Amino acid sequence: MLRLVTLLLGCVLFLPAAPPNLEIYWIDVEGGAATLLVTPAGESLLDDTGWRRDDQRDAKRIQQVAQRAGVKKLDYLVISHFHADHLGGLAALSSLLPIGKFIDHGDRVETRPGPDADNYANYLKLAAGKRLSLKPGDKIPLKGLDVTVVASHGERLAKAINGGGPNDALCKSPVLKNTDPSENARSIGFLLSLGKFQFLDLGDLSWNKEHEISCPQNLVGKIDLYQVTHHGMDMSGAPQHVWALQPQVAIMNNGPEKGGTPGFYEVLQKSPGLQDIWQVHQALGADKDHNTAEPRIANLEPEDQCKGHYLKAVVEPGGRYTITNSRNGVSKTYTAR
Repeated sequence: MLRLVTLLLGCVLFLPAAPPNLEIYWIDVEGGAATLLVTPAGESLLDDTGWRRDDQRDAKRIQQVAQRAGVKKLDYLVISHFHADHLGGLAALSSLLPIGKFIDHGDRVETRPGPDADNYANYLKLAAGKRLSLKPGDKIPLKGLDVTVVASHGERLAKAINGGGPNDALCKSPVLKNTDPSENARSIGFLLSLGKFQFLDLGDLSWNKEHEISCPQNLVGKIDLYQVTHHGMDMSGAPQHVWALQPQVAIMNNGPEKGGTPGFYEVLQKSPGLQDIWQVHQALGADKDHNTAEPRIANLEPEDQCKGHYLKAVVEPGGRYTITNSRNGVSKTYTAR
């Protein structure tokens, strides 16, 4: 009997460990952007750094989430474009976390002096010798994942990936906006794949550039998890683009007074196959019908009262993924299609 118990215990002790998961964190930087990825191989990538502030609020929030995720160094830092709400936190963050490689879309296209110019000059200094400017079709070399740049510096993929193809029905009568000459239109964005799971993050890519990704060809196919472009502002959210993606779940990295506009929210709601919208913030300027259900909102207060709760996704290699709200522990599990 003792020998049998010993054998059974041995079997339990030597069961193979569950494969590690991909983790994605949407960090509250009050209407800026900061998305942290921790890969199954233990590598880390941060996409954008929030605002520059004297109290280092955004850099400290990023550091705190990184600590919870077990991240002691950022292997890659992606700066989607050179605006203050995406680049401003870098100066403080660089003193809190070592940074390996810097990834961007190429040189800044805006020339006006001011905070953006100062942040960019600091970026060039910190990234010297460690900078990669990637083009559409290039890969971000995270082990065990396929991360393809789909837009960069105003350009897009030359051919469709991820099962994409003709998008005739949605492209028949598109409504376009004025040409955007700003950094937003130059945003570097990527499609991340882990098995069946697909995650799309396009930074602040503007309306007409979204159209180019989806018309006449849907260049990125259908996705599971969608980081809503441009904080959910009406400068982005072209219906022919969002509806071509057919996201299963959307994460809106908005602020209390920035993003989450009713127009964008309605486009999301009408997207075929959409199951849920999660928000980093309640959009205080929108009514109840243009905010998601309260349990799926990480922060409910105005900025000066905000505690900086985050949203987290845990993605299993088999395709299941779970979104959790750090404010209340509410979570929901989905299966990649």
